[in-house]
Amino acid sequence: MSLIEIRKRSLTIETQYHEGGPVLETPLKLAAACAVIKNPYAGRYEPDLMPFMAELRSLGTLLAEELVATLGKENIEVYSKAAIVGVNGEMEHGAVWHEAGGWAMRSVLGEPKAMVPASKAVAATGYRLMVPLHNIHASYVRSHYNSMEVGIQDAPRPNEILFALVMGTGGRVHSRLGGLTKDKISVHDGQR
Repeated sequence: MSLIEIRKRSLTIETQYHEGGPVLETPLKLAAACAVIKNPYAGRYEPDLMPFMAELRSLGTLLAEELVATLGKENIEVYSKAAIVGVNGEMEHGAVWHEAGGWAMRSVLGEPKAMVPASKAVAATGYRLMVPLHNIHASYVRSHYNSMEVGIQDAPRPNEILFALVMGTGGRVHSRLGGLTKDKISVHDGQR
């Protein structure tokens, strides 16, 4: 029997043309793919979460493939992941997404080296979470530090978990604060 029972999914796309400065020739696109599932461990302590984490790889792959289809694999420069656990669950129920969601994005994107940033919370229905973003190949590309809000108005219910993956086509609009730029990535260690 599957540990994953999806109630609903969502796909949010933001298209940003400017931040008060010149209009971009190619707008920045950020997208978040979310799935709301029943929490198989709501209301009780489960000592072994590894089977759940392993099974979530398939959900991660589904969401990652949706984002790649939406944005185009060759266009993706930033990524992240998030989990919002309903109040009858615990933080560790969302932490399973670190491996499952991160593995899925790396696999679908061709094994980029930068760590996948994350955010998670245990919260009430309708909670919104700011998710940090950075470059998929080098974490220290300053222009690509950004964030996107994720959440669904009726989720997660107390016995649910909302899992999200986020990808985008570039760094902040009108970034001009120096630091490592994407054209200067040279070490290929996931950091520089």
